[in-house]
Amino acid sequence: MKVMVLGAGVIGVTTAYYLAKQGVEVQVLDRQPGPGMETSFANAGELSYGMSSPWAAPGIPKKAVKWLFMKHRPLLIVPSLRPAMWAWCVQMLRNCNSESYKINKSRMVRISSYSRDALTDLLAEVPLEFDMREKGTLQLFRTEKQLKGSKADQDVLAEFDSPFEVLDREGCIAAEPGLSHVAEKFVGGLRLTADRTGDCRVFTLALAEKAAEMGVSFRYGVTINGLREEGGRIAGVETDKGLETADSYVCALGPHAPRVLKTVGIRVPIYPIKGYSITLPVTDGDAAPQSTLMDETHKVAITRLGDRIRVAGQAQIVGYSKSLGPRATDAVRHVVSDLFPKGGDVSKAEGWTGLRPMTPDGTPVIGPTRFSNLFLNTGHGTLGWTMACGSSRAVADVVTGRTPEISLDGLTVARYGQ
Repeated sequence: MKVMVLGAGVIGVTTAYYLAKQGVEVQVLDRQPGPGMETSFANAGELSYGMSSPWAAPGIPKKAVKWLFMKHRPLLIVPSLRPAMWAWCVQMLRNCNSESYKINKSRMVRISSYSRDALTDLLAEVPLEFDMREKGTLQLFRTEKQLKGSKADQDVLAEFDSPFEVLDREGCIAAEPGLSHVAEKFVGGLRLTADRTGDCRVFTLALAEKAAEMGVSFRYGVTINGLREEGGRIAGVETDKGLETADSYVCALGPHAPRVLKTVGIRVPIYPIKGYSITLPVTDGDAAPQSTLMDETHKVAITRLGDRIRVAGQAQIVGYSKSLGPRATDAVRHVVSDLFPKGGDVSKAEGWTGLRPMTPDGTPVIGPTRFSNLFLNTGHGTLGWTMACGSSRAVADVVTGRTPEISLDGLTVARYGQ
């Protein structure tokens, strides 16, 4: 059996690894010169199993209006005539209610928790170095209202046995001593104790090497233009190098999946949400973050990656633009300077921007399609790194005819009427 994986980001590479582990002949196609060159390149570095939550939540529409007037705002919408953008926004707004939030979050936590265990198993099989730490995530609240508002998340976490701690100011400082310099700026936090951190691109590179040793063929510099359908099956992948064929196909193209899938009539509501990050050197290890901290006010994550600090955030709805203007990273620079003023050298920060493949309900789209030999593993939003191992192991099981260890109910494209 030959399976072709489309995309060599963290999702595509982990999918290829799990397929190869089951004895499948695998070929991976990607337009970049190597693995992990796009969304996986410089993300937040969070393996945030406990913080797997949809952006569409009760109160978000009201908050979004407020954010638009903040100096260092977490959200920016650039008006556009693109119907896809407005359709996506409308679908997201329809999910901003308590009932939908609980359903969507439970689906996300289900796959994230499975992914946590899958990564543990993977590292026992193939030890990899990628600056991993296992010290949890601290969701930092600057106001009492934010702290009280976390009760809904706590209920879902408890339902899925995802460990957490509710901390006061002193507890936050005990978890992240560097915050002692700015104790007056927050009131408490929610600490997800099972969360990890790590460099996603380094992981992707290392796992791609292991997959290649297992026989996976990686072909880079290949632009995927679409799929070819014949007799109710996928007959091949149209590329700039010609038609590429296999027995089965897995689409792991992140924000570019809708364009390719549209060529065979599959429409998935995935939209590219632009985000930014900076990476700066640690100057004082004690004053720098020890793990990951999420600033709830600015929706910015600050993560320790060895002797570096990765700061990532913002959501810009601007289509497929990947421009990086001179002031584009001002918001993430502000947050790390505000919370860890002595931890790193912002003057030496390297900026980056990438596109997150977001669904309006926050849940990825994985598993089978109406074509018996086409499978999806995409739409993970900001949680591709977090969900990579779990979603990829489940998809590999489906491709090879096995029953996944978790239910795919609510995770497939069927929830969109496809």
